[in-house]
Amino acid sequence: MEDPETLGFEHMGLDPRLLQAVTDLGWSRPTLIQEKAIPLALEGKDLLARARTGSGKTAAYAIPMLQLLLHRKATGPAVEQAVRGLVLVPTKELARQAQSMIQQLAAYCARDIRVANVSAAEDSASQSTEVLPTYRAVLMEKPDVVVGTPSRILNHLQQDNLKLRDSLELLVVDEADLLFSFGFEEELKSLLCHLPRIYQAFLMSATFNEDVQALKELVLHNPVTLKLQESQLPGPDQLQQFQVVCETEEDKFLLLYALLKLSLIRGKSLLFVNTLERSYRLRLFLEQFSIPSCVLNGELPLRSRCHIISQFNQGFYDCVIATDAEVLGPTAKGKHRGKGPKGDRASDPEAGVARGIDFHHVCAVLNFDLPPTPEAYIHRAGRTARANNPGIVLTFVLPTEQSHLGKIEELLSGENGAPTLLPYQFRMEEIEGFRYRCRDAMRSVTKQAIREARLKEIKEELLHSEKLKTYFEDNPRDLQLLRHDLPLHPAVVKPHLGHVPDYLVPPALRGLVHPHKKRKKPSSAKKAKKAKTQNPLRSFRHREKRQPTAAPS
Repeated sequence: MEDPETLGFEHMGLDPRLLQAVTDLGWSRPTLIQEKAIPLALEGKDLLARARTGSGKTAAYAIPMLQLLLHRKATGPAVEQAVRGLVLVPTKELARQAQSMIQQLAAYCARDIRVANVSAAEDSASQSTEVLPTYRAVLMEKPDVVVGTPSRILNHLQQDNLKLRDSLELLVVDEADLLFSFGFEEELKSLLCHLPRIYQAFLMSATFNEDVQALKELVLHNPVTLKLQESQLPGPDQLQQFQVVCETEEDKFLLLYALLKLSLIRGKSLLFVNTLERSYRLRLFLEQFSIPSCVLNGELPLRSRCHIISQFNQGFYDCVIATDAEVLGPTAKGKHRGKGPKGDRASDPEAGVARGIDFHHVCAVLNFDLPPTPEAYIHRAGRTARANNPGIVLTFVLPTEQSHLGKIEELLSGENGAPTLLPYQFRMEEIEGFRYRCRDAMRSVTKQAIREARLKEIKEELLHSEKLKTYFEDNPRDLQLLRHDLPLHPAVVKPHLGHVPDYLVPPALRGLVHPHKKRKKPSSAKKAKKAKTQNPLRSFRHREKRQPTAAPS
């Protein structure tokens, strides 16, 4: 039953065209952040808002921004077309997502409101002035709202492609707690010098940290602070969180193999590791058992990253391996962008996976490596249990990591101190028969194999690069050499490992799982329906400590 005191969209005085767009999106009522933020924003107040990831922060600033722009055009004096709204985000993926949401909300007023994203370059290698002419024509038309990263916006301001001093009325800083972590502090300070003295500003963030407080002093003027009294993650009825204690590193690989190969995890899953090398090691390991997966990281061009996300959302992949260490880890602060951990120096500094990217219907998040910070755990877990869908988070923990896990639990438990990460005691002896297969696969994934896997991916990008197409037409010999170079064999795949004989399946699961049979991929609609109605982890059952262990059922 709906709370009678809940303020609906229809009670906010919104333009009918916005209400129609909201209806088309299927939003029957506003989320908590939308209910509190939109009326205050429409009153002209600056906002500092904290709300958990997936809670509707984008619409919370996009709706009042569009409403204010529409109202000004309908009732104010006729003025020259100009950029009046600016949205700053830390990554190019988030810029693309914010633009898409604003355009969906402006679907019925597209003639009156135009939105431009100036961070959608296809290749991260061309982040200098080479990409500026691409957007010069777009900015010359003076769109009403411009979306971009601070570095891109600053470049256009310095090149006089974008002028905001006399026109800007609304500034939005989305995912504010990440901007300084990406090294955008200097760009942001320089950018603010190009803005007028008076404008309305919104700071949206999933957490309040020192960086957000610093941004508050720079951007906001006497703001209203919305620190919503809600947990940073959904409740246990929607999101189940478990810790799985693994005695050794080998046990982590063994347990992951059993979960995926025996189809104990249902639906789509995200696997998080802490380094790029680990992501390739994990992908090659799963490849040994014919378990399809893909790696998403900042080394890939934007088009390739978006293509992977699109394929995952469409159901071509059920498993994506991602890394967020260079984005959210403590080593990122104070360093130059683009210089992450060893071996990751080529990563795109404006690429991020753990925050804000809209993965559809993620049933399970697996922290194969313990997150580097408690905040990183929240942002990883926020990829599942979005909207009204259920989700599960499994965190693999080594005995030496228990103290760090305690910090995460302390952040999640809140005032009541109730444990959030429930212990799950998996009977490893039930899958002991798979250990020799696991060791065999791990031996095949050498450092040389990982290096060659990354080289193979780069080679594929070169062959299919639109930017190099003209070069290869002028230099066909280079293209032939690249095509006929010695083929790379990242790891020798042994076909027998892809088949699991019935006698190795734990007795409790025999007759329930058929790991050697290929399942038909359901349609996207069926997958979405299943995600809402079924527990993603069909064999996992929580048991309190000190109770007799039992095989998964």
